[in-house]
Amino acid sequence: MSGCACGNSGPQYPELEEILARYAGQRGALIPVLQEVQAAYGYIFEDAIVRIAEALGIPATSVYGVATFYAQFHLKPRGRHVVRVCQGTACHVRGAAKILAAVEKELGIKPGETTEDLRFTIEPVACLGCCGLAPVMMVNDDTHGRLTPDKVAEILAAYE
Repeated sequence: MSGCACGNSGPQYPELEEILARYAGQRGALIPVLQEVQAAYGYIFEDAIVRIAEALGIPATSVYGVATFYAQFHLKPRGRHVVRVCQGTACHVRGAAKILAAVEKELGIKPGETTEDLRFTIEPVACLGCCGLAPVMMVNDDTHGRLTPDKVAEILAAYE
């Protein structure tokens, strides 16, 4: 494998090799490949970018460019639980900043970061579409509304 920093990627990343085998040589398959790699590993790691480029016959810089352009792709490991705190107008007016501050304090991380144990990642979002429940946060697919800062610790404690 020319240029692959991972050396022998087959045994080290079997899911990656299975995904790439299905799309080998298909230049237009970049986004589906990135989606599948992220689904398999939770994020798109550097060695995967190199292998994807090799398999699809495109420059690694193109793979990196697409992976960094779309918000759906992540280049760092994420927590098992993604905490999305709404920052929309209704939530903002009803105290979203205090909710976000409480989440940060409870987890000891800032927005965009992941706890060292890979338990939580914080993601502020523009809108969760639950304006009537403002302020709102989601943990994975669970919506928590009409929040106050004192409810945050109890909610997060429920997610192991």
